[in-house]
Amino acid sequence: MIGIIEVLQREHRNIEKLLEVIEQELGVFDRGEHPDYEVLGAVIDYFRYYPDTCHHPKEDLIYEKFKSRDPAQAELVANLRAEHREGAARLRRAAHAIENVLNDQDLLRETVDRIVRDFVDGERQHIALEEREVFPAIVKALKAADWAEIALTLADRYGIQSQPYFEAQYSALCRNILDLEKTAAADRRA
Repeated sequence: MIGIIEVLQREHRNIEKLLEVIEQELGVFDRGEHPDYEVLGAVIDYFRYYPDTCHHPKEDLIYEKFKSRDPAQAELVANLRAEHREGAARLRRAAHAIENVLNDQDLLRETVDRIVRDFVDGERQHIALEEREVFPAIVKALKAADWAEIALTLADRYGIQSQPYFEAQYSALCRNILDLEKTAAADRRA
């Protein structure tokens, strides 16, 4: 059931799109203009909830099964979980920097830029590692019965009825954020 890996890869593409939105708004901020803080807030909220609620639990199930099939890769999986925690910490720092700007706190643009770019770069590096090294190793190691067990666990955990709705909520949120960004960019050009 490599389809689960394909779902994770699609989710990564959505994450990439939102990282691009952050970069676009950060570029506006770096030019001394006012970014759309509603857009930035929506992206930050997405990253606060989506990965730990929807994306990482699926990865964790796969990683556990992978560790049992290939114990030599256990360290790599442990590193990924540490990266998830580091990503959450980078997100908190980025959100705090943006909140400080909104609250008119004295903060150098370069500092805000560095903090937010650290989050964006960290997320991209993490995704690249998963897709370049981890996912291919998982696909190679896991058997059809492993994928079936993972699919059943996901269905039990989220419920067959609720999982598509749950996923659809986050997909709709991602599309809404992308639409907000298009509107913000058009307003800036006008």
